[in-house]
Amino acid sequence: EVQLVESGGGLVQPGGSLRLSCIASGFNFGSSDMTWVRQAPGKGPEWVANIDSSGETTYYVDSVKGRFAISRDNAKNTLYLQMNSLKPDDTAVYSCVKDEGFGDGTNWFWAPAHGYWGEGTQVTVSS
Repeated sequence: EVQLVESGGGLVQPGGSLRLSCIASGFNFGSSDMTWVRQAPGKGPEWVANIDSSGETTYYVDSVKGRFAISRDNAKNTLYLQMNSLKPDDTAVYSCVKDEGFGDGTNWFWAPAHGYWGEGTQVTVSS
């Protein structure tokens, strides 16, 4: 059974930091490209950061470049998202997904694998 379990969300003031984690099981995590996706109330899902299976190549949506960092530990089947300088617009449910998309060196064209999407963790940025 595929499982993706996120943790680390919470309430933080603008300018603060959080580190999200996603523990994966039930599939070959070490061979999978992974993406963090967020969904704000009333909006569709937005991919935020992507990392290839080796951890060597990453992509970020423009709005988080320089503030967020995606990483992974394949020995622990765990994906991370370090979020710094948080803004109210970052408020959303953050989920990890296995991604079957592709990158062109500049942009990532995401394609979430069906059934490989975690429940998510709530991040609220507010004073």
